[in-house]
Amino acid sequence: MTYQQLVERINLWNHAYYVLDNPLVSDAEYDQAFQVLLALEAENPDLVSPASPSQRVGAKPIDEFKKVEHSVKMLSLANAFSLQETYDFFEKAAKELDVSPSALAIFSEPKLDGLAITIHYDNGLFSHAATRGDGQIGEDVTHNIKTIKSVPLKLDTDTPPEKLEVRGEVFMPKAAFEKLNRLAAQQNSKVFVNPRNAAAGTVRQMNPKIAAARDLQFIPYSVGEYQNKHEFTRHSEIIDYLVSLGFRRNPHCYAFSGSFDAFAENYQRMESLRDSLPMEIDGIVYKIDDLATQNALGFIARSPKWAVARKFPAQQAITQLLGVDFQVGRTGVLTPVARLEPVFVAGVTVSNATLHNMDEIERLGLCIGDSVEIQRAGDVIPKVVKVVEQSEQRLPIIMPARCPVCDSPVARTEGQAAFRCTGWLCCAAQGAERIEHYASRRCMNIVNLGTKLIELLYNKGILKTIADIYKIQLHDIASLEGQGEKSAQNVLDSIEASKTTKLGTFLAALGIPEVGEGGSKNIAKYFKNLPAIQSASFEELMQVPDVGPVTAKSIVDFFQNAKNQAIVADIINAGVNWEDEQHEPAQAQPLAGQTWVLTGTMSVPRHEAKALLESLGAKVAGSVSKKTDCVVAGAEAGSKLAKAEELGVRVINEAEFLAEFNLSS
Repeated sequence: MTYQQLVERINLWNHAYYVLDNPLVSDAEYDQAFQVLLALEAENPDLVSPASPSQRVGAKPIDEFKKVEHSVKMLSLANAFSLQETYDFFEKAAKELDVSPSALAIFSEPKLDGLAITIHYDNGLFSHAATRGDGQIGEDVTHNIKTIKSVPLKLDTDTPPEKLEVRGEVFMPKAAFEKLNRLAAQQNSKVFVNPRNAAAGTVRQMNPKIAAARDLQFIPYSVGEYQNKHEFTRHSEIIDYLVSLGFRRNPHCYAFSGSFDAFAENYQRMESLRDSLPMEIDGIVYKIDDLATQNALGFIARSPKWAVARKFPAQQAITQLLGVDFQVGRTGVLTPVARLEPVFVAGVTVSNATLHNMDEIERLGLCIGDSVEIQRAGDVIPKVVKVVEQSEQRLPIIMPARCPVCDSPVARTEGQAAFRCTGWLCCAAQGAERIEHYASRRCMNIVNLGTKLIELLYNKGILKTIADIYKIQLHDIASLEGQGEKSAQNVLDSIEASKTTKLGTFLAALGIPEVGEGGSKNIAKYFKNLPAIQSASFEELMQVPDVGPVTAKSIVDFFQNAKNQAIVADIINAGVNWEDEQHEPAQAQPLAGQTWVLTGTMSVPRHEAKALLESLGAKVAGSVSKKTDCVVAGAEAGSKLAKAEELGVRVINEAEFLAEFNLSS
């Protein structure tokens, strides 16, 4: 048997086992053949084929996730939560098409509870894979997706398309999830909350060997980029084609007409099957099957007008509230978390649930000791829904006066539901978030100090506050897994380069609550230097343009905190510097007094367009009203554009915007 024949035989066995659930050989025979393959490749490395099953686990750990821009946007789906909402969605589509809803051909698929992934093939060979991300830009996860045995490394066809982008869901079967958590418990490791959480965490591992050891699965639901002579007329044909190429078929897909009764029958059937399926599903995706009809309907905002996700209702249970803990989030907000008598809900044992905030506790009339109904909202996050029975020994729930992490006072901003720790820069719970904000591109722009590295250094105790950035040593980074001296030096060079900045930029980087980029610039221009800002009174700050009482109080409180003062002093002593603001010559302000709104996707970064408009005197607002002077509408502009047209507000597109201000390339 030749090497190529051996590769094809093992791939055939893999497909039968992992895709068709129909083993063709015993484990012993498979293992023996695989060892022969590895021996052949070791003796003849030039033989190794990209389609070889040995290549699934051969990749080395990566240093960071690279960004991938999707050639065709990965859109999300609108949600429906009842039979009537589902039917109304397609009735609206039918009305637009001037047909009866029952004339629509509907295709239903179980909505797998996993992670949306796109996989690219070049001339039939696996090329790369990425997460959905924000729909436009995702992260390269090729190293992990390649390990999934139900993902073909080579498409099963003699006439592969030149380009094929397969979109689908990566998920962890229930049995694999239970096995993973059993092992984690035995090793005193962290257990995952649910299969979706486990699948997402696995896909975002740096080391592909970890992903290879977990039984992830992939099932396709559509295609993105596609270059081939083969034409499709229906979505169901696309699914059939992908299955013929070697992908798994989503079980229990059905075709039916779009009548109210047909939707009801389909939903009842899937709901009855839900618990017996080997994977978690959280609803049903309904699509109009005919592709020409899909194209005729098109899209609105970020979702298609021809498909909707019917969500299953959350599952409930009754238990007792044993106590309430207060967790400090990365932004300083204290969130009450219910400690519950453990109860089994939607496939998992729940012992904690979110209470959101004190307003929600008051609305529920909740006290410690009460019997409560809980549900897993969206089958993921447990929450308390209502009090079922009041306890005779019920105790009130009281927000702590001081932060449970750093012991700083807890304060509530007037008009807001949230209580916040006022430790700001010195609170350990907020440390990583503050450091990420400080180092971000729009603040101190420390190019090579990214989120993942910050998390590693923070968890190691090397970074505790933003001042610690300037104390990082070469070996602190070089000693981390996946890092080396060269990459460590690049980080240190970026830190050094960031030391020369502007006062307004530095002020924004401190992350003072309610003080954004615009406010920081205004304050810097008004006071000219940092000592003047640090000592400014509430009344003095109120004189700054666009600074209101909430912002003024926040700045005063921030700089009156001795620990914050010490951290800022450490940063200045580390060499961070800027030239104090000077009086600038008067500049033409042709848009003074005008309000502009930016919406949609633009080729010019949003913050640059906003800065330009502000430099010309305009106020850039986040919503459209009768007082809006102009709306700049980029690609896929949605509700703001519609509102502007309704109110008769002037609208220009990006090309007109660039030409008006001489920005055209």
